[in-house]
Amino acid sequence: MKKNIVLLDLMIYVALPLFVWNILRDYTGDYYAMLLSSIPGIVYTIYRFIEMKKVNTFGLFILFTLIVGTLIDVLAGSSLQLLWNNVYYAAGMSLFFLVTMMIKRPIALYFALDFAELQGYDRTFSHRLFYKKPLYTLFQLITLCFAMRSGILAIVKTWLIIEYGVEAFDKGIILRQAFSWIMSGITFAGFFYIGKIINKSPHLIKEVQDELEEEKTKAV
Repeated sequence: MKKNIVLLDLMIYVALPLFVWNILRDYTGDYYAMLLSSIPGIVYTIYRFIEMKKVNTFGLFILFTLIVGTLIDVLAGSSLQLLWNNVYYAAGMSLFFLVTMMIKRPIALYFALDFAELQGYDRTFSHRLFYKKPLYTLFQLITLCFAMRSGILAIVKTWLIIEYGVEAFDKGIILRQAFSWIMSGITFAGFFYIGKIINKSPHLIKEVQDELEEEKTKAV
């Protein structure tokens, strides 16, 4: 199943956009070819969002990034401006991730809460547990990786535009997907390590259980 998802991602997010871009640009011009090349990814992302069957932080994040990403492409007005808008967008996402860290609400922690809830774990309990050290520190580090990924992507895309102009588009598609896979790998590794810590730290689970039980007793 995972192999199929990887192959499908590769086809939808890389192969089809590159195919549409290279085939249609001579007929529609660069700008409209760029817009049309994004349609398979938009449809596929909407399908994946609907498949989740639940509106949560991760789902809302995917929906928000899809809407904003589509808007900045449609409103660009030219192929070169579309490329620059994507640079600004990547830089903005990097700043967003950093802000969630600064306000002590690392977005990676809330993604983990969603996944834990989907697996049947109580969200209130998981929320309290994830804020315990060293789990909270690890969620901050994972979120920092998100920020670095978007920031580096913005810098490299800027260089590509300056160096290649509109021809940077297809290189940007490959680069974006490569960075996406790297981020997914880091995220998976981070969540896996967090799971190992939880399994080896029954005292953390007991501590949270005691805290929640005490709060319940006081409320009564």
